[in-house]
Amino acid sequence: MNAPIDEWLTDLGLSPIERAERDGAQSWDLVLDGRRRRALRVTLILDPAVALVAWVHFAPPLTDNYRKAYRQFLRWNDELPFAKFAVAEDERPILTAEVPAAGIDRDVVGALLARVLAIADLVHAPTVALINELSRAQAKLGTADPDPAGVALLERYSGALAELSATEP
Repeated sequence: MNAPIDEWLTDLGLSPIERAERDGAQSWDLVLDGRRRRALRVTLILDPAVALVAWVHFAPPLTDNYRKAYRQFLRWNDELPFAKFAVAEDERPILTAEVPAAGIDRDVVGALLARVLAIADLVHAPTVALINELSRAQAKLGTADPDPAGVALLERYSGALAELSATEP
């Protein structure tokens, strides 16, 4: 299943920065710029028998406003469809979304990546307000031109993301 994912990512104008395989599962690491959120690191993980998961390294580890941020993530779990926020063991917030492995194709992969990027854009302002280190990192990135591949994904799959455009956390 490795070759089709690589081809689909190329068709979508995306270049993984890393690839790996372990215990029958494959992964691809991407860095995407959205309309608001920059340098969003997304790992696609495919277990061909189960699912394709988009694992988003959403923000640096939480150091301040921990309870407030955690409550906000729990609210977003309820408000945002087909996505879940959590806090990893290293206190880093993560966002995940998944689709069944059966029937995946280029457009399923593209829509999954567009969904997590759209969610990151949607919650960008409140997240930056909650997490100071993310605010500083995003400010540094704001001076460079964004990579257009992420915005192209958002435009291409905007129809599949209609429920997100009506959601404003």
